[in-house]
Amino acid sequence: MPLCRFDLEILKNHNPALLVGVDEAGRGPLAGPVTACAAWVPVSAHPLISPLVNDSKKLSPLKRQRALKLMAESGVRFGFGFAHPQEIDRVNILEATFNAMGAAVGRLLFYLNAAPAGALLLVDGPYPVKRVAGCAQLPVIDGDAKSLSIAAASIFAKVVRDRWLEVLELRHPGYGFAGHKGYGTAAHLAALSRLGPCAQHRMTFAPVRKLLTGAGHE
Repeated sequence: MPLCRFDLEILKNHNPALLVGVDEAGRGPLAGPVTACAAWVPVSAHPLISPLVNDSKKLSPLKRQRALKLMAESGVRFGFGFAHPQEIDRVNILEATFNAMGAAVGRLLFYLNAAPAGALLLVDGPYPVKRVAGCAQLPVIDGDAKSLSIAAASIFAKVVRDRWLEVLELRHPGYGFAGHKGYGTAAHLAALSRLGPCAQHRMTFAPVRKLLTGAGHE
C-alpha cells in the first residue's frame, strides 16, 4: 500500500488539524546521540514526494539526501530533538528517546504556530510519547514502512544523525564514527578496546560498560 494512503485514511477517519509523523534514529549505537524528528507533510506534497520517500533503513545515503531535499522543496516541515550520551546514561535510552521526541514535536508546533490540541501524532513503535502534552497520539508499529509522515521523519532523523557522527569523527578521531555511525561493528569494538571510550560513548551500554569494568579484557 502506498505510504500516503495510510496517512490519507488517518486524515479521513480522525480529521486532525495537523497530522505529524514522529520517529527516531540511533537508539542502538554505542556512541553519539539519539535523534528524533517530527514531520508535517501537507497533502499537496504527497504526490511529489511519494516516489522517493520510504523507511530510511530501505534507502541508501544518497537517496535519503535526495528525498530530504525534495521534501524541503515540497513544503514538508520538520522539528528536531536529540538526547546526548550523558542523558541516555542518566535516564536510559527509552526515556531519552521520549525526551528527544517531545522536543522535536514542540519545535515543530512552535514553528507552525499550531496548538497541540489540534495535532495527531503518528509515532513509530508501540509506545506514545511521554513528553508531549495535549496532542492526540497513535503509535504505529513499523510505522516508517506504513506512513508517509513517519517515513519523512525517519529520513530527517537519520540524515541529521549521520551528519553529526561525521562531525564527531573529526572531534574524536580513531573510532571511525563517520563509517559505522556509532554502531557496535567489529571495527568500532576494536577501536574502543584500543583507545577506550570517549565522551560520546554511552557508558551504560554493555560493550562500553564491560570495557570500563575490565570485563572486556578477561
